[in-house]
Order: sequence, then C-alpha cells, then structure tokens
Amino acid sequence: MKSKNNRLDSIKMIISSKEIGSQGELLAELEKEGFQLTQATLSRDLKQLKVAKAASMNGNYVYVLPNNTMYKRITEPQSASEMLRHTGFISIEFSGNIAVIKTRPGYASSLAYDIDNNHFHEIIGTIAGDDTILLVLREGITRTNVKQALENVITNINQ
Repeated sequence: MKSKNNRLDSIKMIISSKEIGSQGELLAELEKEGFQLTQATLSRDLKQLKVAKAASMNGNYVYVLPNNTMYKRITEPQSASEMLRHTGFISIEFSGNIAVIKTRPGYASSLAYDIDNNHFHEIIGTIAGDDTILLVLREGITRTNVKQALENVITNINQ
C-alpha cells in the first residue's frame, strides 16, 4: 500500500503537469499511478494541499496548487511516479552559514521535509517555499560536509 505522503506528492505532480478539471479525472490519473482511493479521501487531500480551481489559458477551470494560479505546465508531462524518482534539485549556493537550494516548482517543501527528517548534524533547519529552500548550517561546517550529508537525499548534488 502506498503512503499518504506519496499520494499527496503524486497529486501535486499530476496537477502541476496536466490540466485536470475534475476529481474524476484526478482519480483516474491516480489509479494509473497505482493509488486506490475514494472521492471523499481525494477531497480531503485536495483540501489539505489547499488546491484551488482557476481558469487555464484555454478558459477551462483546472486544479492549481497554492500561489500558482497560472501554474506553468510542461509540454510533455511525465507520469507522477517518474517525476517522484527525482528530487527536483537544480542547484545549491552558499553564503556564510546559509545555503540556498533551488528546485523545480513544487519540489522544495518535500525535499526540505526529507532533509529535516534525516536530522543531519550539519544542518540546523530549513525553510521551504515552492522552488527554494533556505538551509541554516551549523557553525564550523564546510560546504563539502554539507554536500556530502545531502548526498543521502539529493543523489545528483555533486554533478
């Protein structure tokens, strides 16, 4: 059985990559990804994720993630499970005891969650937006130490 967090991540990926206009359409997409759930459960998930409906470029009303009324959709969408194999990591930059990680839209909060739950000694904490994560680093920790620790979560951090 797939976990709720995986289901919520899949919902975010589907909504951000396809124009979904109804819960029925979203249920069908989730079924393709291996999730079996009721409309009531989906409705609670959408409420938890603060998903709204907004007019798309072609005038249809579609689901959008918070703060992304005109959410950019990719032209050749991947399946949610394909997208979930990647962390969405784009780059990391350092300044003093702060690091900023850039991700693809929608990936920052789940990546920050994974970082926080690994309890890395090198990182005091994170703050995440939609596509940016602020990391506060412990004093005396090198950039190399941070990157080595993050390799457990971000496999492509040193590429």
